[in-house]
Amino acid sequence: MGREKAAALGPEAIEEIISAKPGRIMYVRNLVKYFFLRRGIIEFLTGKPPRSVKAVDGVSFDVKPKEIFGLAGESGCGKTTTGKVITRLYDPTAGTILYKPSKEILAALEDISGGRVRVHDGYVDIASIPRKWFKPLRREIQMIFQDPYGALNPRMRVGDILEEPLLVHGIGSPEERKEAILKALEDVRLVPPEEFIGRYPHMLSGGQRQRVAIARALILGAKFVVADEPVSMIDVSLRAELLKLMMSLRDRFGLTYLFITHDLAVARYLCDRIAIMYLGKIVEIGDADDVIDNPLHPYTEALISAIPEPDPSNRARLRKVPIKGEVPSAVFVPSGCRFHPRCVVLDEHPELREKCCKEEPPLVEVKPERYVACWYVMKK
Repeated sequence: MGREKAAALGPEAIEEIISAKPGRIMYVRNLVKYFFLRRGIIEFLTGKPPRSVKAVDGVSFDVKPKEIFGLAGESGCGKTTTGKVITRLYDPTAGTILYKPSKEILAALEDISGGRVRVHDGYVDIASIPRKWFKPLRREIQMIFQDPYGALNPRMRVGDILEEPLLVHGIGSPEERKEAILKALEDVRLVPPEEFIGRYPHMLSGGQRQRVAIARALILGAKFVVADEPVSMIDVSLRAELLKLMMSLRDRFGLTYLFITHDLAVARYLCDRIAIMYLGKIVEIGDADDVIDNPLHPYTEALISAIPEPDPSNRARLRKVPIKGEVPSAVFVPSGCRFHPRCVVLDEHPELREKCCKEEPPLVEVKPERYVACWYVMKK
């Protein structure tokens, strides 16, 4: 895979994607993001192509309107990179991201591009849109970052932080912007808002900072929000309150979340559906409760068995699934199934070893809305 820009799909291919699972707000297909490394002297002299970190390598999923779709996995699996590509903080190496914006945003896209943005049944491929045309979409597609301390400018007051996106997009008069800022603070329950508008980030707690970050994401009227582990750096006593706030905002404003997390307990509490990611690939997708209660992929089983169980009576009946070794390098990924070097199923079923080591399993729908990429599961 070279450094070429993500190519747009043709109308027939896009129509096939939409008709297979109609009514989604977003379709992600074969999304790829490689980070190319500088060539060393040996590679330069021998003419070898640069090596790359395969952070996201062929990810596919779709998101329903107003749902909370979880993307879960260990650190380094590519889930945050996936979110940053969807928000176009990173440009994709390849793949398709079909998104259905509002008519107002579609009109703004038509205007800024001079009519050169392709629209298919109300969807646009945001992976193939040049960054210079992406500005209207940023009103609807926003990201909440993990670190509430690093996400806010320490030299700006809360009011200025919230006003900045309104100024960038040329929205409202000074009076209208102030009214919008006060309302945004009320929406995230920072009340009375007049007490917070003049504060600097260092004068806020971690939970309050994250509420400001949420308000900033929503002040433009966001429709699709990528939330990158928004509670992982918040005090444990405040996490449930912040998650309830996010659910309340979803219900009130009709938001759709892509919720990125390494904590399956949080994912189960918040998400409607979950995708499990491993080494740049999605290995399982399904209803949140179903995935955690009845995992299909060996990696999902191992993740779930690592969740602490406080009830001693439950520990004995829970199946503990071991996991071997360390996560392989994203530069030198294993052939075949990427999980095969760590999979204990191969010890129990050696007849699958050759297939698992040589052939990459596709992500297939094994029952309605339940997907898995595992030769062992497909064999059963």
